[in-house]
Amino acid sequence: MRELILVRYGEIGLKGENRPHFEHRLAANLRRALEDLPDARVERGYGRLFVDPACRTDEALARLRRVFGVVGLHPSVETPLETEAILDAALRLVRGERRPARFKVEARRSNKAFPLDSIELNRKVGAHLLEHLDGLSVDLRHPEVRLRLEIRERHAYLYVRDVPGPGGLPVGVASPALLLLSGGIDSPVAGWYTMKRGVPLSAVHFQSPPFTSPRALQKVQDLCDVLAAWGGPVRLHTVPFTRIQTAIRKHVPPELGITVMRRMMFRIAERLAARDGLAALVTGESLGQVASQTLESLAAINDVVRLPVLRPLIGLDKSEIIDRAQAIGTYAISIRPYEDCCTLFVPAHPATHPDRLQAEAAEAALAVQALVGEAVAGTEVEERRAPGDARLPSR
Repeated sequence: MRELILVRYGEIGLKGENRPHFEHRLAANLRRALEDLPDARVERGYGRLFVDPACRTDEALARLRRVFGVVGLHPSVETPLETEAILDAALRLVRGERRPARFKVEARRSNKAFPLDSIELNRKVGAHLLEHLDGLSVDLRHPEVRLRLEIRERHAYLYVRDVPGPGGLPVGVASPALLLLSGGIDSPVAGWYTMKRGVPLSAVHFQSPPFTSPRALQKVQDLCDVLAAWGGPVRLHTVPFTRIQTAIRKHVPPELGITVMRRMMFRIAERLAARDGLAALVTGESLGQVASQTLESLAAINDVVRLPVLRPLIGLDKSEIIDRAQAIGTYAISIRPYEDCCTLFVPAHPATHPDRLQAEAAEAALAVQALVGEAVAGTEVEERRAPGDARLPSR
């Protein structure tokens, strides 16, 4: 017998002829997550990946549960395809629960050469447990302990623990994108959802000193570090935005200031994305949440770019976004009381239904291309990683 972590994935199994590509990427991401754990190994089997954690199961689980593409992680016992070995492993696992319990056995026999079918395995293993452990009872509807047994090509695998993963697709199976990262609650959650679809992320933040403080930038850097713990290193672009915001405040009608500001941000982000070979922009906009997120506002802002703009939060309300931010570890950082440039100079009555012609007229007094070019030229880039991660990027 040996102890392994069985890695279960979901929609990767539906990818047909492309499935090996997705499996290889998931395996590579699992190895990256475990890279500094001595002797830990990742092995591929049909429909499953297996991790040998080298006796560091809990530490490995803490890392692997953040790897996109993983649906579930199961600390398992691997046995030979022998009935007695399977019964011994089942007894060991259920005894390890240290309490009387209602239990259920769920056997799955993908290797049809094994002499017992799934129903016979359920009965035989269940009877063995009842015979050797006091205080057990069978409960097929609401078991407290669910013993799962998989009969595969060369070995059997048994497990009772189920550690959920984030699901989705492995980061790296899609082209990279650029996240507009404000420092608020929404945009890092949008970045997380985008990575969940296999997209490697870079980020862009617009900084307006002296109106915004260095602590506002530190907040964004810390958010990138959290995202990096989920999806690998994040290249953070910090754009000097003071001159643009000052010009907007001076020359643009107040009610259209937010619209013009967002248009300028999109122009700059698209220029940076083109320079770095990124395939899309990502924002944390949620439909109708604020004035700049009405359908008319989104259309007027989108008008200045040709790249696709991904909005993973478009149908979520604020409470759903906050719940996700708390779950992924960004909420406590996002609510630090340091203003970003998006909260500066907000008018009392912003336009909620601007159109393209109004936006173009409002920014006619601005030297748009010169301001954009200057901001792009002054952008600083750094690579942010998960705390303690000194590894090379995987992409």
